[in-house]
Amino acid sequence: MEQKAWHQMDADDLQQVLNVKPEHGLTEDQADERRKQHGNNELSEGKKISLFALFLNQFKDFMVLVLLGATLVSGLLGEYLDSVTIIAIILLNGVLGFVQEFRAERSLRALKQLSAPFAKVLREGKVVSVPAKMLVPGDVVLLESGDRVPADLRWLETSSCYIEESALTGESVPVGKHSQTISESEVPLGDQKNLGFMGTMMTRGTAKGVVIRTGMETEMGKIADLIQNTDAQQTPLQHRLEQLGKLLIILALGLTVMVVVAGILHGQPAVGMFLAGVSLAVAAIPEGLPAIVTVALALGVQRMIKRKAIVRKLPSVETLGCASVICSDKTGTLTQNKMTVTRLWISGREMEVTGDGYAPTGQILEKGKAVDIRNDQALRRLLQIGSLCNNAEIHEIQPTEAKGKRKGKEEAEGTAWELKGDPTEGALVTLASKMGVTRESLTGLYKRDQEFPFDSERKLMSVMVSHQGGKLLCTKGAPDVLLNQCTYILWEGNVVPFTATLKQKVLAANEQMASAALRVLGTAYRDVRAHDAVNSEKEAESQLIFVGLAGMIDPPRREVRDAISTCRRAGIKTVMITGDHGTTAEAIAQQLGIMPRGGLAMTGQELNRIDDDELDAKVDNTYVYSRVSPEHKLRIVKSLQRKGHVVAMTGDGVNDAPAIKAADIGIAMGITGTDVTKEASSLVLSDDNFSTIVAAIEEGRSIYENIRKFIRYLLASNVGEILTMFFAMMLALPMPLLPIQILWVNLVTDGLPAMALGVDQPEKDLMEHKPRGARENIFARRLGWKIISRGFLIGFCTLGAFWLTLKTDPGNAGQIAKAQSVAFATLVLAQLIHVFDCRSSRSIFHRNPLQNKYLVLAVLSSVVLMLGVMYIEALQPVFKTVPLGLREWAITIVAAGIPTFLMGVGSVWGGRRQKRKGGGGRFVAKSTNISA
Repeated sequence: MEQKAWHQMDADDLQQVLNVKPEHGLTEDQADERRKQHGNNELSEGKKISLFALFLNQFKDFMVLVLLGATLVSGLLGEYLDSVTIIAIILLNGVLGFVQEFRAERSLRALKQLSAPFAKVLREGKVVSVPAKMLVPGDVVLLESGDRVPADLRWLETSSCYIEESALTGESVPVGKHSQTISESEVPLGDQKNLGFMGTMMTRGTAKGVVIRTGMETEMGKIADLIQNTDAQQTPLQHRLEQLGKLLIILALGLTVMVVVAGILHGQPAVGMFLAGVSLAVAAIPEGLPAIVTVALALGVQRMIKRKAIVRKLPSVETLGCASVICSDKTGTLTQNKMTVTRLWISGREMEVTGDGYAPTGQILEKGKAVDIRNDQALRRLLQIGSLCNNAEIHEIQPTEAKGKRKGKEEAEGTAWELKGDPTEGALVTLASKMGVTRESLTGLYKRDQEFPFDSERKLMSVMVSHQGGKLLCTKGAPDVLLNQCTYILWEGNVVPFTATLKQKVLAANEQMASAALRVLGTAYRDVRAHDAVNSEKEAESQLIFVGLAGMIDPPRREVRDAISTCRRAGIKTVMITGDHGTTAEAIAQQLGIMPRGGLAMTGQELNRIDDDELDAKVDNTYVYSRVSPEHKLRIVKSLQRKGHVVAMTGDGVNDAPAIKAADIGIAMGITGTDVTKEASSLVLSDDNFSTIVAAIEEGRSIYENIRKFIRYLLASNVGEILTMFFAMMLALPMPLLPIQILWVNLVTDGLPAMALGVDQPEKDLMEHKPRGARENIFARRLGWKIISRGFLIGFCTLGAFWLTLKTDPGNAGQIAKAQSVAFATLVLAQLIHVFDCRSSRSIFHRNPLQNKYLVLAVLSSVVLMLGVMYIEALQPVFKTVPLGLREWAITIVAAGIPTFLMGVGSVWGGRRQKRKGGGGRFVAKSTNISA
């Protein structure tokens, strides 16, 4: 016979399966034996990564391996300066990456901090305190308000027990717990109300439970295992640079073979041809590219910090630029995680409440006009009941205290407000405070005598308070239950009999509020004579006078709707994934504009009934997922990735951590987010503002566009170098560029302008286009053509300048050195002119060349460095350069300007021709403006 699930077992089943008597607990010997079998009640961290290993990981990129190969070849050929220079560049690249990522693998250590350090257990009939890690299945645990649940428990006894599970399930309010069996076999985690889960917090009441799972077997342990076994995704940029590295290796090897074979066929010595081939291979590889990419990303990190986004994993900066889906948790991310009363119903009147969070600012409006509670007895009574029948406290705290607080904080006009207690009760305290009915103002008028706590069976809470005229019983709770205890209703200022017609009006109002995803509480009272004693809940909660309804919700963040609208214009889909109820999730999604017409919603139970193929078929049209587990979230992210999406996953709870780690980019909330979520993420929002994601996406797109700009710039130079060298050898000319000169151009002369392109301002319509494809080739959208065409012209003009200088005295060794210096200067200047063309996808004439002051400074610096290499006597022997005369400079400057001038004129002419044909030149230019 198949064993029942834990939530289906009754007390006898538990006693038999766990071999424990609930009133006695385990013996020490039994506990020791079970600990040997199950291990300690703690989460394993898996394989730790050392700082040294993390540093070595920075050198696994394919482009870095290519450069290491070039270093080895240069060393074998005796070019030690080349080798040292390349190694320095590689080390710089590694250090920059390491500094950004050295804290990336601490998720599980943060997760362990959520487990309780000690627990009260029943051992051999006595209550003892033991370290929580020593708990074993079968231990009987005692808990009270404020305790953290130390393991997964099956409740044996509960008394007004409420547990805050939002970090695990996404439920926005504490969940009432009970000890009854649940008959259904398949129950979502958030509905397993007779179980308690490791790491959650008891906010109210007391309970007794038996340990059913410990350590990695707990629900928290399953999350830890998911984090351990979820591999971080390779970013699109890493993929593209790996493609580029492989292409350059093939090109370098192909050129080497071609030159060696062609040279030997022409009767040239094999060794000389091999050296020439290696020179071409060096020319083919942009040695500075990895470091420049890293610097561009690091500069992007600094800009993002100013926009409240903290980057933890460097390559993820660019990944945001091609995000096509944002999967967001609801509670604490799209919403504030602060229950707020938004609607009231009193005497058939509907009222709206403004303001949100715990700040006592806002109004009560009826038909758009502010209500004066001095003239509204029923409203005044509802506010009094909400404040008196309540155990929550709202405290004003100083801004310095507010820093670092993760929950219950509201910033309003420089003041912070912190909740202590149940969020539902906190919402009622805040409602009363907005209208001046504060706890302090009531303290002198009313004194609490008795409390009948809320429990999940009665679904009511009552308090008895005394005042000068007698006593007042205040009651709040579930409307459908409360109505049955009411004989009268406060209607239009008078106490009248609660007729069936009036009850139906209350029920209709309750249903209307509930359908809008509001959590609804009813309020009632009755006057009690000063000397009358009330001895039980049943006696107290009868003959009540019904007052009204209060509807509350965890409200959306104010800025989120606009942010989602911006995402939609940028071609980015927003998906809500939550552990909360479907009705609530769909209502919030409708308010925020997440759910379009025809969009689907899916529950965790529905996810369990379909396989991955069915999920893949539905995932593109599904916008809301409710009552989902951490495993479901991970499955949704992976399904979207299989469909070709670049997925950003946001969240703040422990239950979000596995999916955040698996996503292409994981985003955690910095204030409300748990440490676990932050450590699993790539990006942390320091202001918990969903709209910061949009700013980060814009920054990511800008960074990738700039990376394409300097790849275009660097590779056009490399193509020019290759063609210069290749055709010189094919024409049996002397070598126009020496390896050390090529390396200088690639690393130093080209490096500064390339870095300046990394901070170039983006085009204004950057966020008006759909995201690029994750696997789109880095040379897409004519970038490859631009590199080859510009490179061909640069190479042709460089070789032409070399030949014109050489032909005046071709046999003279000094003339060869002068011609090589002309080729070197022509190549450098051609590139420095071409860099301004790289700022625009159209032509050099479409953007102000002086707009990027860093680029202007970099170009001037590169010119000075070039002149230094040519005119400083100590450097001339190293770089084999000689000073040039006026004739040579004339040849150099004309040859260097031709490539960019010709291509610029060609682009302008082509654009005008397109307009004359009616092709919409402006549209074409705009559509090609965004980098792929």
